[in-house]
This record gives sequence, structure tokens and C-alpha cells, in this order.
Amino acid sequence: MTGFDLTALLAERGGERYELHARHLNHQLPRMLHTIGFDKVYERAQGAYFWDTDGQDYLDMLAGFGVMGLGRHHPVVRQALHDVLDAELPDLTRFDCQPLPGLLAEKLLTYAPHLDRVFFGNSGTEAVETALKFARYATGRGRILYCTHAFHGLTTGSLSVNGEDGFRDGFAPLLPDTALEMGDLDALERELKRGDVAGFVVEPIQGKGVHPTPPGFLRAAQELLHRHQALLIADEVQTGLGRTGDFFAYQHEDGVEPDLVCVAKALSGGYVPVGATLGKDWIFKKVYSSMDRVLVHSASFGANAQAMAAGLAVLSVMEDEQIVAGARRTGELLRSRLAALVDKYELLHDVRGRGLMIGIEFGRPKSLGLRGRWTMLQAARKGLFAQMVVVPLLQRHRILTQVSGDHLEVIKLIPPLIIGEREVDRFVEAFTAVMDDAHGSGGLMWDFGRTLVKQALQTR
Repeated sequence: MTGFDLTALLAERGGERYELHARHLNHQLPRMLHTIGFDKVYERAQGAYFWDTDGQDYLDMLAGFGVMGLGRHHPVVRQALHDVLDAELPDLTRFDCQPLPGLLAEKLLTYAPHLDRVFFGNSGTEAVETALKFARYATGRGRILYCTHAFHGLTTGSLSVNGEDGFRDGFAPLLPDTALEMGDLDALERELKRGDVAGFVVEPIQGKGVHPTPPGFLRAAQELLHRHQALLIADEVQTGLGRTGDFFAYQHEDGVEPDLVCVAKALSGGYVPVGATLGKDWIFKKVYSSMDRVLVHSASFGANAQAMAAGLAVLSVMEDEQIVAGARRTGELLRSRLAALVDKYELLHDVRGRGLMIGIEFGRPKSLGLRGRWTMLQAARKGLFAQMVVVPLLQRHRILTQVSGDHLEVIKLIPPLIIGEREVDRFVEAFTAVMDDAHGSGGLMWDFGRTLVKQALQTR
């Protein structure tokens, strides 16, 4: 036995959390959290809730950017991890075939029966990197098409298909890939005619701004790609595993069968990082074409026993608790109740999405007084009004949300898929109170807005 005591260490040093991050990690994170009043100290979490040191509960409508699909500390996933640790399996020998990866691959493929094989990595960006490499090798071509405003990860390959300049700036040169406007089939066909396109990677619902692909776009894009011997890659890292009310979001459109599908986030159960790339048999057989190429693409921690056990437990819970149907039902309730407020509040312009992936968009009001305040915020930095809504939701109503991207007046709701009518009621009531304040003659929100303006101007 060693002298290491994790409980004692946290009790002794846990209060230093923000100072430790400022000193040894990304120093801008605690600075940002202090600025917007998000520097809370959460003591424990369960399901869709956190509790602070005073015992107050907070409703989680962010789910760790979609990681916590089943909420935090689901007992079935916890038990699976206890079991796999107690089993003392001979994990990651690299020169054997353990059963858990095969079992998880078999189970995952039942949700995408047109696909045949799985590669396991450790994250969403690794799943995308795998898809990019496999598409290039299988087709013998070098270029990948992607959508403007897309987000597929931040490693170099996935960054090359990231549609947001703010993430790309300063990291060039990247891979020679090409951005298209989502829904532009003419541009897609024009690029495909050049004969050098390996594939087209697309989120069925873009996380940045919560923009679903136009009806019929994925099916038409697939037909164009296959006509030109290129591949359709569906990035389901955030949208997959029931998030949108279907197991995979591409299944919302009949006849869409991507050649490669990227999965991560919720598959982890919120415990052990895992990424998966599902694909067709012929693609895998091209990449792994001989014994000499058996390790041509691999990951040191890929398919580890803890991640595989968590993934199997997650899929079991999803079936037993009918998580996908619940997400569809609760998501429609939440979206419809929020959409009913659009006519009531002139600052609220749109509510969109599917399942429990919902975007709330704000826009320029018509009345003179509100328009002046709106213009003040926009002149300082686009996206400040959405942040003004996020902050009182946390500070006054103890609901954690966040904007859907930098310089966007959109809040993205991606709560745990286990929420129900009680959580919908709590969020809608709180959101209504915040919007009432925003439309009032005074309002604490606008006082905070002036503070944000000062902060924005100081960081220019």
C-alpha cells in the first residue's frame, strides 16, 4: 500500500482549484470564468444536477458539451467500471484480442446495419482523424470537403476541416481541404468534378449555431459523392447516441447511409474517453490490406477495457430506459414551449433543432429603446447579448447553459438525455423570467451588459 489518499488530497487542496489552473494550465480559463461569474465551486453531481458547497442544486443544460448523455454517475455505468476493474483483465497487451472491443463494436454496428467495422480511439477528434485518413487511403485522393461553420475537432487534421477561422488562425499550414456552404449542392458537384475529392465530412446538425442540414441535402450529397467515387463522412460526435431523437442524426433522413460515421462523447458514459469510427468493410480492408499494415493506424489507449465496458453499459441503459424515445419526446416539449415565446419577445428570433439539441437565437429588436441597447452590445462584440442571458440563468436561477460559439447570439441546449417535464418546466420558467428582465425598462441584465462591454473593449 502507498501513502496516496485522494480524498485527503482533495480536502486539503481542492479549494485551490482556480489558482492551480491559473498557475499551471490554461490561464485564460479561470480569467474567463471570473469575468462572467461562472467561478462556482461544485461539490457533487448526480444525473442532470450539480450541488454547490451550500447544498443548492443547479440544473445542467450543457451536459459537458454532450458528453453526459446519461447524466452524471449513472449507477449502471458505475457498476460496469467497478466490475471491469475488479476483473483485473490483462488489458492493452497489444498482442491479443480481448472480448470487450469486439462486443462493443458488434453492438454499435446494430444501430448502423449498413456498416461493418469499427476503429476505437480516445476522442471525437481522433474519430474524425481516423475517418479522414481512411477516406484518403481508400479512395487514393487527397482532398476533403467540409461545411463553413463546421466543428470537427482541434487536432491538425480535424482542424483542416474546421469551418471557424478563430480556431484555425495561427496554425497553418493545414491540409488542402475546401469549405462549402451547407446545403449548396451545386458547389459540391463543382468540387467533385475536379476528381481529387476523397470525401465530404458533415455534421447532420451543426453544433455551432445549431443548424440542421436542409431537408434532402444529405441524401442528394450522398448520391453526388458516390457518383464521383467519393465518400460521405457523418460526424455524429455530438449528435449521435440519441441526442436528436434518433440514434444517429443522419437517420432522420430516409436513404442516407454514410460510408464512415464518427462517434464519441456520450459513448463514454462521462467516465472514460472513447472515440469510434464506424465504416464499410471495403474501406477497412483497403487500409489494413496486409499483415504488414496491421498497425498502420492505431491508438495506444484505444479499445481499453474501461472505455469498452463504459460503452457497453451506456448502450444497455439506452435500450433499457428507452433513452432515444425519451429524448425525442422531451426535446419536442422543450422546443415547442420555447418556440411559443418567439412572438412574445422581440429579442428572441428563432428556436430550432431536433430532440435535445436546441438552439435559441436572439436578434435585433424593433423598438427604439431596446434597439439602442442591442446596438451598443453589437458594437463592442457580437455575442454579448447571448452571454447576458446565460449569466442570469446561472446566477439567479441556477441553470448551467452556454453560447453555441464565439460571436454568435445563440444559446445551445444539450442537456442530459434523461431530463423530463420537471426540468423543462424549470428551464422555461427561468428563461421567461430572464427575457422579461431583458425587455423591461431597467433590468439587471443590461447593467451586466455594460460590464461585458467594458471587458470586451479591454481585451481588444
